[in-house]
Amino acid sequence: MSGNQTLNDVVMPQLAESLVSATIAKWLKQPGDTIEQYEPICEVITDKVNAEIPSTIEGVMAELIAEEGQKVDVGQIICRIAVTTAATSPSTTEVNTSGNVQRVVESASANASVGDTSMRNRYSPAVQTLAAEHNVNLQAVQGTGMGGRITRKDVLAYVENAASSRSEVNNTVQSGKESQSPFQGLPHANPAVSPEQYIQASPAATRNQSGLHMTETPKIPTVEVEDSHGRSETLIDVTPLRNAIATNMRQSVSEIPHAWTTIEVDVTNLVLLRNKLKDEFKRREGYNLTYLAFLLKAVVNAIKDYPIMNSVWAVNKIIVKRDINISLAVGTEDSVMTPVIKQADQKNIAGLAREIEELASKTRQGKLKLDDMQGGTFTVNNTGSFGSILSYPIINYPQAAILTFESIVKRPVVINDMIAVRSMANICLSLDHRILDGVICGRFLQRVKENVEGYTLDTKVY
Repeated sequence: MSGNQTLNDVVMPQLAESLVSATIAKWLKQPGDTIEQYEPICEVITDKVNAEIPSTIEGVMAELIAEEGQKVDVGQIICRIAVTTAATSPSTTEVNTSGNVQRVVESASANASVGDTSMRNRYSPAVQTLAAEHNVNLQAVQGTGMGGRITRKDVLAYVENAASSRSEVNNTVQSGKESQSPFQGLPHANPAVSPEQYIQASPAATRNQSGLHMTETPKIPTVEVEDSHGRSETLIDVTPLRNAIATNMRQSVSEIPHAWTTIEVDVTNLVLLRNKLKDEFKRREGYNLTYLAFLLKAVVNAIKDYPIMNSVWAVNKIIVKRDINISLAVGTEDSVMTPVIKQADQKNIAGLAREIEELASKTRQGKLKLDDMQGGTFTVNNTGSFGSILSYPIINYPQAAILTFESIVKRPVVINDMIAVRSMANICLSLDHRILDGVICGRFLQRVKENVEGYTLDTKVY
């Protein structure tokens, strides 16, 4: 190592207060690659969410210490970056055979001129956030990073020097032409798609308004086919995210003695109320008023009456949480995430609907932050959104219970010795039998039932 060049250790950062380790999912930089400040160097996965680790310095990747798929503790070295101490410009460095460091000025425009655009369509979270804040179409931005990748500096330069281009984009949107996301159709793991575009791209999601929905055509996983004695087998790699889900589910089932119960609820009045309000609500707010918002309000009010439902097991004590933070199970094609609605008891039905829409959109776009996933005290899942009528959910460790809202189905029921056609739904509850017993959970479910069946055409959502 030359006297003008030093090696800087990069350690696994503390991504959240409760996290002590993370798994290296993929290295975005290899030894010899140039690194700009704030440019992502690797993707990591925790038991909460995916994230990219940005570099805090400019330099050249010197050595990869941690391997892809390796679990690394917080504070442990994951790589080393070589920094030229005399360097003041963000250009690459090159070491000659005599060991002296020479500056080789290579801008991204030179990269583009030789046709290297392998990273052109890969955007870091910082770039996506900056582009969203300034309404910038990233397809129009010239990338100056490695392989034509767009950096924060590129976006800031575009914002400063291309005001006329932004005005043209705004005029196009205002004139009624279809606006497309700069990420739409790009091979990126976390595409940025607005809620309006998601609704337009997924007609199936607008037909069934019972809650959250997957896209109409699920992604096809990368597979490997082997022939064995004339038969083919399909092998699907276990991703770090899937492995994290498996670990959490195994911990929940092995440590928590599960029990479950279900109750039938008449939601006829709720269906009439929502049908009355949904069109005006959509025009006013720009997103759908789903049944899930009404259910969350009913659940939150029931938790107020039975606060033991909002607790966790702590070996020699039971901790009853003061805030009611609802974890919302949101499924994508390849995973299930549980973003959290903080202080749900302080929100009305419209506020809960807004939180549901925002968290579901962020989950589908891969934009969830660690803070969005932390602090949950009770989980609600809308399994009815894909037609389920009865579920046995696994508790979201370390919470005490999880509740599912099943599909709404019209069935003949007996009322005052007469048969009537009513809209009915099942509500299922899994409980931690160390904390909760059948009596308290039965009363809790009855209170949820009363709250749901208590909706009338005069119920206010604001």
